[in-house]
Amino acid sequence: MDLFGRDRAAAALTVARIHPEGWRELSATGIAQRERQTLEQFAAALPDGYSVFHGVHWTRVDVVSGAQGSTAGSAVGRTFPIFGEIDFAVVGPAGQLLLIEQKTGFLAETAQGLVKRHGERERRVAVHLARSVDALASRLAAALPGEPVQVDALLYCPDYEVREPGSAGVDPARIIDARSRDRLIPTVRALLPEADPARAARPAAALKARVERFLADVLQLVPDVNATLGEAQALYTHLSGGLAHWAQRIECEPFRLRVTGTAGSGKTQLALAVYREAVAAGRRTLFVCYNRPLADHVARLAPAGGEVATYHQLADRVARALGERPDFSRPDAFAQLEALLDRYTPQPDAQVDTLIVDEGQDFQERWAQNLLRMLAPGAAAWWLEDPLQNLYGRAPVALPGWVRLRSEVNYRTPRRILELLNRLLPLPQPVEAGSPVEGYEVDVLTYANDEELVARTVAAVARGIGLGFRRSHVAVLSYRGREHSKLAALDRLGPYRLRAPTGRYDLFGNPTLTEGEVLLDSVHRFKGQSAPCVVLTEIDFDTLDERAMRRLFVGATRATMKLTLVIAQASAARLRERWDLDG
Repeated sequence: MDLFGRDRAAAALTVARIHPEGWRELSATGIAQRERQTLEQFAAALPDGYSVFHGVHWTRVDVVSGAQGSTAGSAVGRTFPIFGEIDFAVVGPAGQLLLIEQKTGFLAETAQGLVKRHGERERRVAVHLARSVDALASRLAAALPGEPVQVDALLYCPDYEVREPGSAGVDPARIIDARSRDRLIPTVRALLPEADPARAARPAAALKARVERFLADVLQLVPDVNATLGEAQALYTHLSGGLAHWAQRIECEPFRLRVTGTAGSGKTQLALAVYREAVAAGRRTLFVCYNRPLADHVARLAPAGGEVATYHQLADRVARALGERPDFSRPDAFAQLEALLDRYTPQPDAQVDTLIVDEGQDFQERWAQNLLRMLAPGAAAWWLEDPLQNLYGRAPVALPGWVRLRSEVNYRTPRRILELLNRLLPLPQPVEAGSPVEGYEVDVLTYANDEELVARTVAAVARGIGLGFRRSHVAVLSYRGREHSKLAALDRLGPYRLRAPTGRYDLFGNPTLTEGEVLLDSVHRFKGQSAPCVVLTEIDFDTLDERAMRRLFVGATRATMKLTLVIAQASAARLRERWDLDG
């Protein structure tokens, strides 16, 4: 059996009924909270044959273009109004589609129909609903020619009683208001009946799968592989305008693309999107990164059919395929694996059609050459890197002749955190904020000794939990590294039991963690991941040199909502010239 013959079906991602997944784990207020309550209804009452796509956490919208299959007279050049207009798209068991627009709060009934007022602006509900249905139906017809898909629409007003349904501008049978909220689920099921048992179930299931794939493509949902390690469900993000949206539109021959992007620009999401497309096309696909936690996490999200590994895992698998068994008890075990790939000549059945290298800034020159030797004729190669996350001080890999793409837009990190980093750190150039999320204020706590270090870190965790974050969404990251961390020897921080890497592996080669509630890890290991609430602690440096700057940047950009810095007083004093710290 060759390198790509392993059975990875057990590791394949199971698609849930609610898309994107992870909606239960994220906090929501206002309109988003009301939409999540509707999702709770769908999740509790709709049978397994239904799929719900929702827009609660879609942060950017797509622009319809002719290249995406629009027909004449459709929404070419318009912003596709899925965010804030069509809140839910429900796919029925037979592949039918129901679009639900949810309007919370008060509505006005005018001579022009129902109107939603936003400040001084008014939006006619019926007009926007009709336009959205028309735009999506046109794109669906172009994407699935010869397969007519039933597209219906529903208006849901959970807080308002429509007094004159006949003049609302929407079919009264398609309005669910505050008086009829208990009819929401029965109405959805009536509009999307289950497949006729007298007809073949397979065609209906196949059509349903194609409609779901269409929605995933239109909404450009990709698994957020930066989600906290160990989460049971994958959070998703929508990266329209980011790397996952436009990098795949580049054409060159041979395909050699080097993507240099800042943290949060969507490099790993792009890598996973490329991986999925390559596997779906039947191409032999190899994803290689540096960090074991990132490789393990991507492997859980990636579909079966390709290979995901760190460079050393790849060398281990090659060794075993050649009949060699590495001895990891030897201090030079990893050097021996590297030497194996230096002299390895892959046979045609071990070559790949698509190679994706993530965390390229951590790779050595000869590693890159060894990987490129694995390319089959006509293969495509992707190299993804961020020089600011080069924590090992390695020289950039030379890739002569490659097309280069740069992105300094961070779509993941809240604006307040990026504003702080741009002001605080001597970055080569400012990082642009692409996320609409402002985030929480960054807290800075200082300490003078080990006792205060622990106390301030406990206080930082408590603040995060007090803001409503779950303990499983808090990551405590040590700036010092696991080997030099004062916290690594602890099994709990105050009342919080720690979930920390033990440094050991199970029989399947997976790292083991202690059974705690709050994650404790190092900046080095957590690179490539993120968490809603990050406590970057044990920050202690003599000078704010490039090495210290990179470590601070990597640690701080792991936070997707809340960041707290726990910093030694001496180091804080060295930062005061760049930023006024209140300790």
